[in-house]
Amino acid sequence: MTTTDQTTDREQVPAPASARPSTPVRVSRLGYVAFETPDVERLTHYYTNVLGFALVHNSPGQAFLTTGGDHHSIVINRAEAAGGRSVVGYEIREDLDAAHRRLQAAGLRAERRSDIGPGTPDALVLTEPATGATLHLYEDQDPSGVSPTFDHRPSKLGHVAAYTPSLGDMRSFYEGALGFRWADSISDFFVFLRCNADHHAANFMQSNELRGLHHIAYEARDLNHLQLMIDNLTKHGHTLYWGPGRHAVGHNIFTYHKDPDGNSIELFTQLDVMLDEEQGYYEPRPWHERFPMYPTTWEADAAAMNMWGPVPHGGPIKR
Repeated sequence: MTTTDQTTDREQVPAPASARPSTPVRVSRLGYVAFETPDVERLTHYYTNVLGFALVHNSPGQAFLTTGGDHHSIVINRAEAAGGRSVVGYEIREDLDAAHRRLQAAGLRAERRSDIGPGTPDALVLTEPATGATLHLYEDQDPSGVSPTFDHRPSKLGHVAAYTPSLGDMRSFYEGALGFRWADSISDFFVFLRCNADHHAANFMQSNELRGLHHIAYEARDLNHLQLMIDNLTKHGHTLYWGPGRHAVGHNIFTYHKDPDGNSIELFTQLDVMLDEEQGYYEPRPWHERFPMYPTTWEADAAAMNMWGPVPHGGPIKR
């Protein structure tokens, strides 16, 4: 309903895994995101009480929180002003020494560090093009020691979206250097990129005016879990500014609210997955527009943003 011609979509589908060119590294999953805030205690309280994260480690001016087995999913750092997505950590399932050599051979500057904080004692540190955000590449994190729960805590950190003044440079870097694959686009200004079976772990919007975080998303196990999370939001005085609804891009059921610093937080479930790289299409779902559903370039209209109808005044996409 809001897609380009199917033939065009098929032509844009990434090559099968066996045919894709090698890249310096291949990210396997999104691990953590760091936020800057003038009030570490307030944001920590939000993450532990409102979202149900477990506090693993804290010190003056810093906190590390997790949804599960990893040492941390979120890092909160004290700063003079609030700022989302100052650092993004990605797991790579390969030797850091070899990854470092390949990045250098590709002309990409990366620094080997062992002092970035608890939980990730060994990492490669890069700078994201166009935005200047810091990226950490690591093999694994220390275990958190946190037991799993079935309350309102999210099942995992899902994805992070940011503005960029150069969408082309960003996409080239993530696909050509980090091994991400194209998942979907909205027109020529919003791209969704994946590093594993999940529809996207990173997405970027072209903007010459806006900078920093667009939103960060946490996954619910199912609709019942999502309802529990939303009920806990309202219990603590946080209301939704959009949703529930269903995105056409990724087909996840979504809700959006603001954290105490004004960052947009998405809670979602039912995100598309690509279980077979060789086939190149998403696992079929009854709400898909096509069967099979390949990566698609969508028109920039309300239906792509919410199949169920309502879109906030002014739209969720600000450029």
